[in-house]
Amino acid sequence: MERVTGIGGIFFRASDPEALASWYETHLGVGRPPDTYDERSWETETGPTVFAPLPSGSEHFRTPGQQWAINFRVRDLDAMVAQLRGAGIQADVHEQDYPNGRFAELSDPEGTPIQLWEPAGADAV
Repeated sequence: MERVTGIGGIFFRASDPEALASWYETHLGVGRPPDTYDERSWETETGPTVFAPLPSGSEHFRTPGQQWAINFRVRDLDAMVAQLRGAGIQADVHEQDYPNGRFAELSDPEGTPIQLWEPAGADAV
């Protein structure tokens, strides 16, 4: 069976797309879409990806109207959280470590939930 090989893009609406793209690039290192087809897109490192439709009432999204959230893998959760906090961005580390790793929660400037994940166990990179 033929199957997809990864995520080729994440597209979502934003009130101020330029400002939000700049925020993701500055604080999380997510490159902006290229200006031309001659430039390469942002590349992720090889690693596990969770694709999980969740129940409509899931608390994972924080607010009932939120339709999506994103989880980014990180090598060093503590260093990333310190970097974000140093820039004045609230990032809350889960008190509990899980068998699959450590997590922190934050939101982008438009309120989209972001989860940071330092994989462990079978998902460790």
